[in-house]
Amino acid sequence: MTEEETNHETAPEAAPPKPLSGNQKRKMRSASRLYAVQALYQMEVGEAGLDRVKTEFLNHRFGMVTDEGDEFIDGDIDLFSNVLKEAVNWQAKVDQMTDRALVAKWPIGRIDSVLRALFRAAGAEFVATDTPPKIVIVEYVDVAAAFFPDGKEPKFVNAVLDHMAREAKPEAF
Repeated sequence: MTEEETNHETAPEAAPPKPLSGNQKRKMRSASRLYAVQALYQMEVGEAGLDRVKTEFLNHRFGMVTDEGDEFIDGDIDLFSNVLKEAVNWQAKVDQMTDRALVAKWPIGRIDSVLRALFRAAGAEFVATDTPPKIVIVEYVDVAAAFFPDGKEPKFVNAVLDHMAREAKPEAF
């Protein structure tokens, strides 16, 4: 046996990565939306820029394993990046849509920073993507439930996002 044949036998080729299932892709998109809300929140309260926060999330949060062994799911990088970019690009328009969806006593400046970040992320998807509004609503209501598991916020988010979606994409209803 030649040396080349011997090396070929002892060094098996790595198997190609398995394609992601539909369920795995859905979980990654959901995680990306949660991460986008966290990143937008961090940008607002920490007064950090888009590029810095985006890089931090991509390098340190996607797929992170905590000291306790908890693993964060990888996200859909393209969706995460697009939601962040469009939330920044369309912030004024989305904030105006949010204001119209809120009761007069609760302008966007008076609501919780996490909810403000959530409305900006969802609003960016309404305004700048082809994602069906009903999917956006369900996804961000789930994000609200993750942040406020015992509160009334998910119902509030559902009502506000429904109003925003009907304004942004009335043809979808």
